Amino acid sequence: MPSTTTVIVGAGHCGLAMSHCLAARSIDHVVLERAEVANSWRTQRWDSLRLLTPNWMTRLPGYGYRGDDPDGYLGAREVAAMIEDYADRSAAPVLTGTTVTSVRAAGGGYVVRTDQGIWHASTVVLASGAAAVPVVPALARLAPTRITSVTPAGYRNPGELPPGGVLVVGASASGIQLADELHRSGRPVTLAVGEHVRMPRTYRGRDILWWLDAAGVLDQRYDEVDDLVRARNVPSMQLVGSPGRTVDLNALTLAGVRLAGRLAGIQNGIAQFSGSLPNVCALADLKLGRLLNTIDAWAGAAGERFAPTLVRGAPLGLDLRSGEISTIVWATGYRPDLPWLDVPVLDRKGRVVHDGGVTACPGLYLIGMPFLRRRKSSLIDGAADDAAELTTHLAGYLDAFAGRRERSAS
Repeated sequence: MPSTTTVIVGAGHCGLAMSHCLAARSIDHVVLERAEVANSWRTQRWDSLRLLTPNWMTRLPGYGYRGDDPDGYLGAREVAAMIEDYADRSAAPVLTGTTVTSVRAAGGGYVVRTDQGIWHASTVVLASGAAAVPVVPALARLAPTRITSVTPAGYRNPGELPPGGVLVVGASASGIQLADELHRSGRPVTLAVGEHVRMPRTYRGRDILWWLDAAGVLDQRYDEVDDLVRARNVPSMQLVGSPGRTVDLNALTLAGVRLAGRLAGIQNGIAQFSGSLPNVCALADLKLGRLLNTIDAWAGAAGERFAPTLVRGAPLGLDLRSGEISTIVWATGYRPDLPWLDVPVLDRKGRVVHDGGVTACPGLYLIGMPFLRRRKSSLIDGAADDAAELTTHLAGYLDAFAGRRERSAS
């Protein structure tokens, strides 16, 4: 049975960031990847997808954007190539085509079983990602069978969908981008809107993420917020990777997309929408105003404000049997996929319970989750700081463990 100090599960940007930090401390490790480096960027992204963060924010430990378009936005293939280049440049010890089937505590460490053999490690870092499996609500099974259902992970472009109208369920980043693209392709689009985070692409002449970065908003720590559970479940920002182009609910409405409230149910082929859309939009507008106030306070001057979200004629029902809708896009989020984790750190929803990436099982760590240690943890730019701090904790654990072994042997 081969052994190493640390096994990292997953060779995305977070796993590779951990690898870089471990290598800097001379901690031997291996990175296990079931497919290829940056696999999800290769296989689970639609054709036109671009990062929500500008290129200058594409930063990893010891690595940064090297191109000539710092204010542009990388496409999915470019992100995959960048992560692969990072793995090569950092000489990360990645074993591709190696699927982890079980992680169990044993002998003061962990036994990691894979389809290529078994590893023993003192520590394990779970870096398989927060967006491994699309979340589709149970009511999806109530949609008429004639309707095609897809998730953003399976969608590629409008041409792959059957002719006809589209119902997009979910109005976070993926939902608004797909509603916009599908409408631009000439299809009638209805967007079911629940809780969302309204965000302009630019503010006061700069990308909104420049302001969030400069003002320290993205660096807010997990132990500085009043309601961490709430903070970790906030929807993704309504942004598109296009310079200066804001696609919010107002822009979609003006373009001809029909807005509806949250999809509350499907009964006898009728989609039923919540009537709370005006209140949901008013709350999103209020939160945007508070964020801009924070930026203005940091900048020392007042900036522009945006028109309230326009809500008009939102339907409460839509007959899915009429032929008006041929496709439903379930842009309803993702979840981790950890059926192989045989360690008692999961809650009843299958999520890893942790304190800033440190679990209750000694030597078991987590990276790549929303607001893991900072508000920016879910961004590529957030991996460096999280990985550095987790590596410090992991190194301290190894030192303490070695000390205990020495004392017990004496």
